[in-house]
Amino acid sequence: MTRGLDAVADLARRLLPADAVITDRARLRTYECDGLAHYRVTPGLVVVPPDAGSLAAVVAACNEHRVPFVARGSGTGLSGGALPHADGVLVVTSLLRSIREVRPEDQRAVVEPGVINLDVTRAATPGGYYYAPDPSSQQICSIGGNLAENSGGAHCLKYGFTANHVLSAELVTPQGDIVRLGTDAPDAPGYDLLGAVIGSEGTLGVVTEATLRLVRLPEAVRTVLVGFGSTDQAGHATSAIIAAGIVPAAIEMMDALAIEAAEAAVQCGYPDGAGAVLVIELDGPQAEVEAEYAQVERICREHGSTEQRLATDPADRALIWKGRKSAFAAVGRISPDYIVQDGVIPRTALPEVLRAIDEVSRSSGVRVANVFHAGDGNLHPLVLFDDAVHGAGEAAEEVSGAILDLCIEHGGSITGEHGVGVDKAKYMPRMYGEDDLDTMQLLRCAFDPDGIANPGKVFPTPRLCGEVPGRRKGVHPAQAAGLAEVF
Repeated sequence: MTRGLDAVADLARRLLPADAVITDRARLRTYECDGLAHYRVTPGLVVVPPDAGSLAAVVAACNEHRVPFVARGSGTGLSGGALPHADGVLVVTSLLRSIREVRPEDQRAVVEPGVINLDVTRAATPGGYYYAPDPSSQQICSIGGNLAENSGGAHCLKYGFTANHVLSAELVTPQGDIVRLGTDAPDAPGYDLLGAVIGSEGTLGVVTEATLRLVRLPEAVRTVLVGFGSTDQAGHATSAIIAAGIVPAAIEMMDALAIEAAEAAVQCGYPDGAGAVLVIELDGPQAEVEAEYAQVERICREHGSTEQRLATDPADRALIWKGRKSAFAAVGRISPDYIVQDGVIPRTALPEVLRAIDEVSRSSGVRVANVFHAGDGNLHPLVLFDDAVHGAGEAAEEVSGAILDLCIEHGGSITGEHGVGVDKAKYMPRMYGEDDLDTMQLLRCAFDPDGIANPGKVFPTPRLCGEVPGRRKGVHPAQAAGLAEVF
């Protein structure tokens, strides 16, 4: 350990139970990666504080000794956002898992960051409510990580991402101060600092409490599985449904390779020989759902659907969703290794981009399984490879990057919900110019002038507060306009 890290460890031992301060190398390696196992770093120190006060004290010590720290929840992230620092502290929030309040009368729940996503819905359901953001990992991912990545899920098409469901948050700043951002009111006055923190991937501090917005359970739900001969047909059907003025709770797509993996894993009964399937869910008032279902059934038939299966009961609905929700893990049945990518394109570009991905796959010899949120164009291509084969990992990374380039070329983004982390930092300059990146960094430096909060993430190179060495010698446009200072 470095001297600063030793000092932080000494303080942590005084504050925390013995088993909450981890220095043994074998135990440290448990935390060397998040869900993106392609990147691994053994942390210098792991602490597991039981409350916000002790967490803030550890962060304050990191600030005092200029020791980098990284926050980690359940470790299910897919961009390396919780990758540890070899000379830093990994702050694990899994013990902060209290659901402090569920208030159906004002559609609120107050929770700590270690609370599992699905547990919020389980706590709210008796009162007639649920928590809408539902990542595929919702049975194990935590609310703190959801805020850090601004996670979405299948139902974000109709209900929005995490940012649309957080009213306020308690934040431990990189200096170790505990502050409150936002209010329980629908529109907080002043700058939207809460909005800046959500999706900042732990670079602005650590959330230790969040007030979440709950959604009323719908009167009716209809879930239908629709088979198509090709992804082209499924993509055109998706656009036609939205063009008809229907906003389903979810429209999910899986291609033939993803279907194969899901069937091997969970035997979900998807149509044999289908080139693609859509999982379409409608919810709302009974009469509205019935009318929308009739339109959806007709539109899918007109676009060449080969089979339509309406869920007949909750168990059948759960099985349909099980195939989709298990898709990422299921791919392990057909490939020893894979990269989970995450990009966004305009919905109407789905057929064209999926054909282009198929061409990239064929020309490179690298298989790609597609499973994604078709309704909002959020792609999750799974790039398959065998790391035991020399050069296979590098070839998979090239295909993964080519897919992100396709997203950008079609007016999309390099991430929809998995974040940038370390995995996509090098792609940020393909989306943003130097002034854009420097302006983002000005905000980051306002929160963390010493750069100790989750360093090395999001931005493509070491970017310092103020001028970036070896580049601009002039004044940043934001400074010239009087909107920012040099930190």
